[in-house]
Amino acid sequence: MKIVVLDGYTLNPGDLSWEGMMSLGDVEIYERTPSDKILERCAGATVVLTNKVPLSKETIDNLPALKFIGVLATGYNIVDVAAAKNNNIIVTNIPGYSTDSVAQLTFAMILEFCHHVQRHSDSVIEGNWVASKDFSYWNFPLIELAGKTIGIIGFGSIGAKVGELANAFGMKVLATGRTYKEQPHLQNYKWVEMQELLKNSDFVSIHCPLVPETKGLINKANLSLMKKSAFLINTSRGPIVVEQDLADALNNDIIAGAGIDVLSVEPPTKENPILTAKNCFITPHIAWATKEARIRLMNIAANNLASFVAGNPVNVVN
Repeated sequence: MKIVVLDGYTLNPGDLSWEGMMSLGDVEIYERTPSDKILERCAGATVVLTNKVPLSKETIDNLPALKFIGVLATGYNIVDVAAAKNNNIIVTNIPGYSTDSVAQLTFAMILEFCHHVQRHSDSVIEGNWVASKDFSYWNFPLIELAGKTIGIIGFGSIGAKVGELANAFGMKVLATGRTYKEQPHLQNYKWVEMQELLKNSDFVSIHCPLVPETKGLINKANLSLMKKSAFLINTSRGPIVVEQDLADALNNDIIAGAGIDVLSVEPPTKENPILTAKNCFITPHIAWATKEARIRLMNIAANNLASFVAGNPVNVVN
């Protein structure tokens, strides 16, 4: 059985093992695959594994040997799942592997706005503390999280984990999403409509999937509902935010700041307005990428494939 990995580098830049896949067939691993090489590299494959390399209807229709597509991520919008189903191809994803890691980065961003650790460290290294007339100084407002409100858009496993961490800091939690979720173990928790969440939150954190209903959800109108002192965090999917609207909101002090791990085009072009917006820091889509989370991803991906081979596929999305 021919198994092709189209873009293995981000999952495994060399610190993990492909052994689980290699025990199931003849594996060809490509670090990256440009669009003009997708069909050529997939030719004759029974199994194709992809993270961000798209598999369109045209590509799928021209791969008669293909029986299984394994998406090496939770989101699977890069695969035309309808075309796969029409061709009797099973598509699987990797749910739940990065919950703790994404929630962790969410709070790393929140805490950076509270204490500006790197900027204050840079100030000390530059000699400003040595030259200070006082034993203590700060260059940015310092914020205590206890008593503040976090609004969580999308309350699946990651959103719920963020809510638990927020409770540990003494924060109030407002949540919204497609399906109402009771959380009896959370204190100061309330399920609300989107407008109420935006108006009353000190931090707004996005954890919903990218679907037609959420594309462009955070736009000029919704940003204008937020407090001027509020911060936006996005560790979900870039196109959920209208980037020009967010840049305008930051540059015109409509909101206080933003922490962004995902953009609409990755890697971004230099023209992306977020790159030069005020009070915004950006990480290169790393929320998922702790070694622990990548090990889980690799193990689940191997199990998905083994289950397919055994005739009992799991984590099927089509």
